[in-house]
Amino acid sequence: MGKKACVIGGSGFIASVLINQLLEKGYAVNTTVRDPGNPNKISHLVELQSLGKLHIYGADLSVEEDFDAPISGCELVFQLATPVNFASEDRENDMIKPAIAGVLNVLKACARAKDVKRVILTSSTAAVTINQLNGTDLIIDESNWTDVEYLRTAKPHGWEYPASKTLAEKAAWKFAEENGIDLITVIPTLAIGPSFTLDIPTSVVVATSLFTGNDFFFKAFRGMQLLSGSISITHVEDICRAHMFVAEKESASGRYIVCAHNTSIPKLAKFLSKRYPQYQIPTEFDDIPSKAKFVISSEKLVKEGFSFKHGIEEIFDQSVEYLSSKGDERERERPVDGEFLVASNHQTPSRAHLQFGAHGDETVREVK
Repeated sequence: MGKKACVIGGSGFIASVLINQLLEKGYAVNTTVRDPGNPNKISHLVELQSLGKLHIYGADLSVEEDFDAPISGCELVFQLATPVNFASEDRENDMIKPAIAGVLNVLKACARAKDVKRVILTSSTAAVTINQLNGTDLIIDESNWTDVEYLRTAKPHGWEYPASKTLAEKAAWKFAEENGIDLITVIPTLAIGPSFTLDIPTSVVVATSLFTGNDFFFKAFRGMQLLSGSISITHVEDICRAHMFVAEKESASGRYIVCAHNTSIPKLAKFLSKRYPQYQIPTEFDDIPSKAKFVISSEKLVKEGFSFKHGIEEIFDQSVEYLSSKGDERERERPVDGEFLVASNHQTPSRAHLQFGAHGDETVREVK
């Protein structure tokens, strides 16, 4: 019998790239989506079925029993989906608690399954970087956690997202320890690069807002640095390779930060302006620190044998090419005379969703 894995949240950016890598490596894959009847959410998965055995299941994170069938027979389970509801005014009950419940529902199904050997939960740097650390040149590693009490007290805009990611990961660790589940958490940065999904991932649009000049998305990008202290970026393929690396490495354990590049918006803008002179990229920012407050460290992952394949140049070269190709296909974002024009019909997610570096695998229930 061949290797089999389950990917929870197959409609997402990172999840779809992970599915592609699993299929290319010979895995049979089960994946879940909340609405399998929506062609916009599964068209990329249908195309990926040409690479190997990929079965698509409908499953809702709020329904524990939905995950029994897709997880059955799988050795590895990758949990990438998170329910998000930015339209609600009761964020505690409509966002934070459902995020925790969703993770636990998947883990409960894993605990019932006979074949699951390891569960890999995708967390976020939003779960490690938001706190009141003083000074500069600080190192953020796997021992750090976002200060949820600070978030609940100060309530910065969109505070519920990092709170939900932090509390969901902590709940997962508690459940895994109590139920003997081999759990690993992967903590990725902002993910960019080409996507299989029909829609352009929000993380890509945010990270390339210096090109597009879109004020809404740039404010989200700016908000990430002002609140967390830095801008951290990793190619989506490296994030997925890291997921597979820790899943297959028998000695792997605990949390793993996946961060290829740590910088600030001013430094990134100067690099991009020099590399892409055909675009009018601003390089002066009065209200954004030129130096990152800290470095997000992937030392643990690298010491265990992982290496990043994509440099910052390749990351943005591929992202610019990807946006251009999407413009050719769908006329939604296209370069004209050295500028990207963002059409008015571009799907616009909540700024709170973007501000904390959401990587595109969240299940956005409603955005207004």
